[in-house]
Amino acid sequence: MVADIDLLIDAAYASGEIAKKYWKKTPEVWEKSGGAGPVTEADLAIDRMLKSELMHARPNYGWLSEETEDTTDRLHCEHVFIIDPIDGTRAFIEGSPTFSHSLAIAKNGVVTAAAVYLPALDRLYCATKHGNATLNRDKIDASTRSKIDGATTLAAKTNFSAHLWQGPVPQFDHHFRSSLAYRLCLIAHGRFDVMLTLRDTWEWDVAAGSLIAERAGACVTDQIGQRALFNNPRPMLHGMVAAPPEIHAGIISRLAPR
Repeated sequence: MVADIDLLIDAAYASGEIAKKYWKKTPEVWEKSGGAGPVTEADLAIDRMLKSELMHARPNYGWLSEETEDTTDRLHCEHVFIIDPIDGTRAFIEGSPTFSHSLAIAKNGVVTAAAVYLPALDRLYCATKHGNATLNRDKIDASTRSKIDGATTLAAKTNFSAHLWQGPVPQFDHHFRSSLAYRLCLIAHGRFDVMLTLRDTWEWDVAAGSLIAERAGACVTDQIGQRALFNNPRPMLHGMVAAPPEIHAGIISRLAPR
């Protein structure tokens, strides 16, 4: 039987082939209800393909995807796919190359295999629970920086609001990418030091990237310092912080209580 990680890699490449048919070609776009953001015909086409192919290969696995109506069936499964067909849909609509496909498998709440693919840049990030983090099959490592002030940080500006911190907000060197999965992979690759999202976060946005960053050597938890567990009845986490261990500990200690 094909290994889970190889199954995800093949599916990630197939997702990219579909995405490239729509990218920069003005795909049809709809706004989701409840202010949940945009979805395109490409998101839906990729989601249909992934669910068909992956569930055919692993019929006993559960299914959780941003673009599939959720059911409680997955809660009774030991393994579950956690999928974001296109993470960074706004970037995709704008023609930016920084959108990604985020694919993960969790076993009893712990991510065991992950692939994040950026087809426009041909970058495939992968990890397994007991293996290295890789970019296009080459091993990658996270930053080893220890000082918070000056750390290069990927986060939306809202994460630096004073009410989220105890005392002064650290003097981060602030940057942004729209895809949370890609942000976590950039942490894994050591291109930035810190990734922050200090609001409740959908599991499909961070499941794959969190394992990749962790296997690269970053410390990855929710914003209260607890290891993230996936496949929750309400599939959201208390934010996410990924950083080298010393910086991570400093950030957690300086965040305001939730």
